[in-house]
Parts: sequence; structure tokens; C-alpha cells
Amino acid sequence: MSVFHRGEREAQARAGLTAQATAVSRLVQPALPDGADDFLAHQSMLAVGAQADDGRLWASLFVGPRGFVTAPDDVSVQVLARLAPADPVEPMTRRAGKLGLLAIDLETRIRLRMNGTSAPFPAGLELEIEQSFPNCPKYIQKRTVLSLDEAAEPGPATRVPALTEQMSGLVAHADTFFVASASETGDPDVSHRGGNPGFVELLSPTRLRWPDYVGNNMLMTLGNIIENPHTGLLFVDWATGTTLQLTGRATVRWPDGTGATDSGPRAVEFELDEAVLLPRSLPAHWSAPTLSRFNPPLTAPTPSFPA
Repeated sequence: MSVFHRGEREAQARAGLTAQATAVSRLVQPALPDGADDFLAHQSMLAVGAQADDGRLWASLFVGPRGFVTAPDDVSVQVLARLAPADPVEPMTRRAGKLGLLAIDLETRIRLRMNGTSAPFPAGLELEIEQSFPNCPKYIQKRTVLSLDEAAEPGPATRVPALTEQMSGLVAHADTFFVASASETGDPDVSHRGGNPGFVELLSPTRLRWPDYVGNNMLMTLGNIIENPHTGLLFVDWATGTTLQLTGRATVRWPDGTGATDSGPRAVEFELDEAVLLPRSLPAHWSAPTLSRFNPPLTAPTPSFPA
């Protein structure tokens, strides 16, 4: 049986990547790969994606000292951390349900995706692995943790239906963000997107677009969007630990122009439903980035829109 669901197979066929996706599908396993326990124990950051009861998707980050993520065996992962109380993902981590996790080491540019069913416990949660696979290091900007202050208190949350000037600035200068998606059966996944600053276009205060760069050829995020347009985005101010979480609906724009406003590279457009800004919600501060040599050059400046 294929490890891919209907939407993923449709995206692969549309992109002409069915054979390539089949060739790498062996990497997708219902258990952690060899060496994952050592890799996870070294991490200080873990992305999480979840779907709320209203169908909205959200993405967030767990942050903690090395050792806060462990793999007691090859089919489970334990996370000893909590999200900020105002974080939209926080309620989904305190109950049993489906979660997508992404361990990403910004220093070594190694990442591991893990999806499955979670169960909470007082200090965190445990994920039973249903699908796990490594990703290539493309488009990951190198950063190091400069400081970690677990006692830091986040500022008050701002929730709005359209991007403010501060939020727009964070998006316009981003070189990294995380995207949460889910299949039509509600199985979530969270993935990384990276590029040179400005690779995310601001089309309006409620609409974004980003190019879908060549990756592992499995097109899992695009496949989820085909089945379920609800999508969550997470942007991070790496210097301050402030996070910007967006939830809305995404559409894949194919280069042949079908369903697109113009021709060009494959891209995703995102229509915002709600934005949540959490000042200093992450108890860490990161260095300035060393940009990935794989980042494609930007062909045009990010378009502006009326204030």
C-alpha cells in the first residue's frame, strides 16, 4: 500500500513527481529512524501542528533545554515542556489527539518529522509515532541559541483578523516559517519553509504567497492542502522570542496557470482568518542567521499594499 493519501498522490502527479515520490517513500516509517534518540536529546526546539475543534490549523514551538525531548523507544517521543497559556495550540497539547511534530536543529540543518497520536501528562506529552521521516537540509538558515530563560514571562496576546504593521514587518523580513496542515481525515503535519528574506510575499493585510521550492518530492503539505485547505503558519522573531501565528485557508497555485493569477513557479497562497501575536512567548534568543546556500535568489521585490 502507498504511504501517501489521495491529496499527496494528486499533488505528486500534478507536479510530475510520482516516480520520484515513490522512490523516497521508503523513508516514511511507522517508527523512528536509527539514531533518532540521540538527535532528539540534543534539541532545544520542537515545532508542533494541531487542528482545533473548529477545524482551524495552528502551528507553534516548544522550546527547552537540551534533553526536554526524548525517545524512550522507537515508537514514541516524550516532550517535557509547555506552551504559553495564550498560545492557540496549548489546549490541543493538554488532551489526547493527533499532533504533528518537527524536530529541527538550526545549527546542523537536520530535521525529523513525526506525526501521530499524543497523550498528555502533567509535565508535557507523549506522542505515539504513526509516521516518521527525515527531511533534507535545504533552505534551513543556520542559527544558534544565545540564551535560554525558562522563567521569562510572555507579554499579552494580540488577536486580530488582519495583519498589523508590526506583524507585516515580521512576515516581510522572514527567512523562515513553519506551516501546519492536515489531511481530510484530520491527521496533522508541521513542516519548515525557508528562503531569503522577502520570499514570503505580502499581497494584502489578509493574503500571503510563498514559492514552493524543490524539496523531497513527496509534496505532503501540498497534498494536505488539496484535501483540507485549513492551514496554520508560525513566524518567529528569533532575536526576542516573539511569535506570530496565523490561521486561515491555503490554495496551491500551479505553474500552468490553472487556478492561478499568473504563470510562474509553483506557489501557495494563504488567506488569513486570524493572527495571534505573542510577545516573548519563547524563552530563547537566537543568533543572526547564516543563510542557506540553497535559497533561490528573489526575482522581484515583495509587493507592497495600502496601509
